[in-house]
Amino acid sequence: MALDVARIRSSYPALADGYAYLDGAAGTQVPSSVVAAISGAYIAGLGNTGGAFPASDRSGEIVRACRSAVADLVGGEPSGVVLGPNMTTLTYRFAETLSRSWAPGDEVVVSRLDHDANVRPWVQAAGRAGAVVRWAEVDPATGELPAEQYDGLSSDRTRLVAVTAASNLIGTRPDVAAICRKAHDAGALCYVDGVHATPHLPVDVIALGADFYATSSYKWSGPHVGAVVASPGLLERLHPDKLNPAPDSAPGKFERGTLPFADLAGVTAAVEHLASLDAGAAGTRRQRVAASMAAVEAYEGELFRFLLAGLGAMDHVTLYGRASLRAPTACFNLAGRRPAEVARHLAERRVNVWNGDNYAWELAGALGIRDGGGGVRAGVVHYNDRSEVDRLLEAVGELAGAAR
Repeated sequence: MALDVARIRSSYPALADGYAYLDGAAGTQVPSSVVAAISGAYIAGLGNTGGAFPASDRSGEIVRACRSAVADLVGGEPSGVVLGPNMTTLTYRFAETLSRSWAPGDEVVVSRLDHDANVRPWVQAAGRAGAVVRWAEVDPATGELPAEQYDGLSSDRTRLVAVTAASNLIGTRPDVAAICRKAHDAGALCYVDGVHATPHLPVDVIALGADFYATSSYKWSGPHVGAVVASPGLLERLHPDKLNPAPDSAPGKFERGTLPFADLAGVTAAVEHLASLDAGAAGTRRQRVAASMAAVEAYEGELFRFLLAGLGAMDHVTLYGRASLRAPTACFNLAGRRPAEVARHLAERRVNVWNGDNYAWELAGALGIRDGGGGVRAGVVHYNDRSEVDRLLEAVGELAGAAR
């Protein structure tokens, strides 16, 4: 079913300020229901979990509801949902834990396509363990990450393969399922960065074959909370550093310190919001999420094709990446203009975009744009509409056609 974008936009208070929020790849706005859930949790009263009083019980129920919601979003199990402040912090936590079993000569495979949060923690952990880092390379002409290269990158010494489900800079969606199969054939685990993929398409961690799937709520209309989803059995076999009184079982043993209970209520509300995007979706929340995200993927894909066509028609614009399967995120530069200059011009026209390497450090280097200030990044999410893309194209056109 097609999305009712006008209805959806009306649920986002921030969109009333007149700006075109095409910066969703860096973080989305939140609907009123998420704001209400967070404020409602504080109004009701919260206490730390494990207490003998109602406020403590409310916090415990918020945590349980949040794990269930995240599991429904990506197809995992609630007892396999580890919560934390953000994906980067959680990935460092898992890198510390997993690398304890690595020995000199073991191997870790990372990719040039990934956000640095799925590269540097593994590279640094490998360095401490004496493990070898192997690199999966991006085709700079297309932005593709060929899965076939993993046949030559994996061996019986490979311990972990880290790969993104979608590039946060150019949108490329590699064949994660094939890469995970190759990792498993070598006896390795696969850690998938789903931060940029989750807001744009239905996710099924089982179908992907991801041993660990990381996501961030603030990229899909929630507050700043991260999660890593894994099988409960796998989590139980791992032994992270923790305080003595902290839980000995998963997922709690990975969660250092007190969780942000009110924000977790917002995460659950964000998943409920996503499940409601297709007004005709029915069934369980998991089924409604899948149907709604399929509608999101179709809608965003159409809007993104219009954005790409408009940018591609401008002589002074260079677009990066043309993978066959992409999240709706474009990276481009204008001849004779620094990316920061372009972003400032667009901001003056009340169009929000990002500039720089956007933490895709290796990819920006592979594309040859890192030392020149990176690129301009614009993307669409489910609350963007055609008028906002028109405004972007008009503002870029002003620069592209202006004499220096």
